[in-house]
Amino acid sequence: MLEYKDNLVFMFNGEPAEIMEITETGVTAKVPDFASTGVISVSVEDVIVFGPEFTVTGFIKLDPTFRATAGTNNRVERVVPMPDGKMFVLGHFNNYDNKGIVRPLNRIVRTFSDGTYDPSFRTGNGANGFLTSLLPFGNKYVIAGGFGGYGQQTQNISNITVLNTNGTIDTMGIHTFRRPEQTDTIKYFPAFNGGTDGRINRVYEQEGKLIITGDFRYYLSRRYDEPNLYETRDTVILDSTEARQIIRLNADGSLDKTFRFDGNKTFQGANGNIDTYMHQEGTLAGKILVSGRFTTFDGQPAGYITRLNPDGTIDEDFKSGSGANYFIHSATYNEHLEKYVITGAFKSYDGTLAAGIAVLNKDGTLDPAFQAKIVEGGYPNYAEMLDDGLIVVSGEFTKYDGVTRNAFMVLSPDGSLAPGYNATGTFNGDLDDIIETRSEDNKRALLLVGDFYRFNNEEVDNIIRVVLE
Repeated sequence: MLEYKDNLVFMFNGEPAEIMEITETGVTAKVPDFASTGVISVSVEDVIVFGPEFTVTGFIKLDPTFRATAGTNNRVERVVPMPDGKMFVLGHFNNYDNKGIVRPLNRIVRTFSDGTYDPSFRTGNGANGFLTSLLPFGNKYVIAGGFGGYGQQTQNISNITVLNTNGTIDTMGIHTFRRPEQTDTIKYFPAFNGGTDGRINRVYEQEGKLIITGDFRYYLSRRYDEPNLYETRDTVILDSTEARQIIRLNADGSLDKTFRFDGNKTFQGANGNIDTYMHQEGTLAGKILVSGRFTTFDGQPAGYITRLNPDGTIDEDFKSGSGANYFIHSATYNEHLEKYVITGAFKSYDGTLAAGIAVLNKDGTLDPAFQAKIVEGGYPNYAEMLDDGLIVVSGEFTKYDGVTRNAFMVLSPDGSLAPGYNATGTFNGDLDDIIETRSEDNKRALLLVGDFYRFNNEEVDNIIRVVLE
């Protein structure tokens, strides 16, 4: 390459490097500041030659103490840590760390802190659809998502039910309808008698009741001891009440019409899909952030984001102004720093430039200390602010601020790429949740879950733990 030395461009995974020396036997180049694990390339004008893969060592590495190296065979929606150090893993999968090969593990498993499967949580056939949420509730667990059966109860469930602490479904015995000449026996049904006609995204507890949110329009309940028109034995009558997107249920599953109802009429909700975040502590405790793909909420203009008071009414203290100018894909909150992070296809927030990612103060105003740089190749679709202010971002992008970042990056609180944290190579897929935790040898760590199959150019399966050094 000596004869081309004046026109030679040497790249580390898309980032140009300073050439220190060219000889008859090789090229010496300085690794650029934001180089990441990937492929070397050499080009002269329009001719390009790809070289070997190389590894850049940064502050983020796969955690060797996380034992679930086989991951799952489908999307992980959420991980719910428990006080005893164990975790619930929920999603669309039926195999976890190759423990579901003989008998499928349908959509829910409990693990130890190192990710190993806990067989003492007996789910039987599990859910026949996907799961998005689990909430400890009294001495039981509420699970929700998009499913119509769980374990031995293959019907009479509408996207939400209650489990005992060992993983079995909580049931009740009912004297169902029989005509006088028929034998009276007890039949068992799910004890939680309530649900929805569409997907449930989140479940929260509020003073002994349940707030559920999602993409539904009707609340559903069942009557088991009354006859239908034909007086059929073991009749199940399905009742429905219009109740949009955000509702509150009593502990037995019945609808609480004192929340987001005007008499017998439900509030309008959003004119598009929503996701929510309910504050659990501090001055905002009980308030619910609502974001998504909507431009009105309860009949009021809303730029894809609004916030509700604990009683379900619109929070006038949330100063989002005109909000985002296009849909918000994710909205997360750091309780320690009292900051929201939103991502999506928007280009501005309340009239101020904010391309694809923005940080908001707890009152909904834009945080001017964070200045997003130019995102190329797509937009961020998930971000989480860590307790030290670093922001972990994933999405369908290829460059950030002119630097090659393949769908994963870590930003400083001011919006710049965090030095040392952006050496990881290609990430393929989507993140749905990030949890700050510790490795088994007590290093700072992040649990990453979602629908992804490659991290730092290594094959992975939807759930990994990385250490931050």
